[in-house]
Amino acid sequence: MATIHLTLAPLLLLILTAVFLSTEISAQPAAPAPGPAGPINITAILEKGGQFVTFIRLLNTTQIGSQINIQLNSSSEGMTVLAPTDNAFQNLKPGTLNKLSPDDQVKLILYHVSPKFYTLEDLLSVSNPVRTQASGRDVGGVYGLNFTGQGNQVNVSTGIVETRLSTSLRQERPLAVYVVDMVLLPEEMFGERKASPVAPAPKKSKSPDVSDDSDSSKKAAAPTEKSGSGEMKSGLGFGLGLVVLSLKFLF
Repeated sequence: MATIHLTLAPLLLLILTAVFLSTEISAQPAAPAPGPAGPINITAILEKGGQFVTFIRLLNTTQIGSQINIQLNSSSEGMTVLAPTDNAFQNLKPGTLNKLSPDDQVKLILYHVSPKFYTLEDLLSVSNPVRTQASGRDVGGVYGLNFTGQGNQVNVSTGIVETRLSTSLRQERPLAVYVVDMVLLPEEMFGERKASPVAPAPKKSKSPDVSDDSDSSKKAAAPTEKSGSGEMKSGLGFGLGLVVLSLKFLF
């Protein structure tokens, strides 16, 4: 009998240990569920990108950055932002931004924001022109963008400039942020009748061949008139001489 108890002792010890461990595990509280994501901040996304100092400054000075954040957290349509790099602003003609009025600067930044969420696939099949936040601010001005491309490449055109959507900083609803290497200049602001950021082409000079031919024809005409006048004078002199001789013979 003592032998049986000694044999069962290790088995009972293992059972008690297992029960104790299971009790300890069940007693531990479950890990808390992840909380809801914080509000989306367009400025924080751009700062993480590291090459959008000028665009961030304009978003702040025009208050458009705050408007985007408010609309993102209150609208179901989402938004799409096309973010020009610092190099894109540096490639503008000097003084382009400074010459714009405060209202035009607001329009320029709003032109880079669409009031709807678009993936790259959406932009390949979207109906052009795509409305922007600047659309409708001017009577007769649509301030729209045109998207084309194929495969993974998407191009955007304003009628003044055309560039490619190079990379994506964010492509998750409700906000998509795409990088562009050129500032998107709306035709309504920078068209032919407006102040263009591109230096005008030099005017064509008058062809020198035409003026030479004209001058030579004038010079050629001058001696013809003189020669005609000389012939007329010599003819009159000869006639008068004959009349004088005839009178001498008569008298």
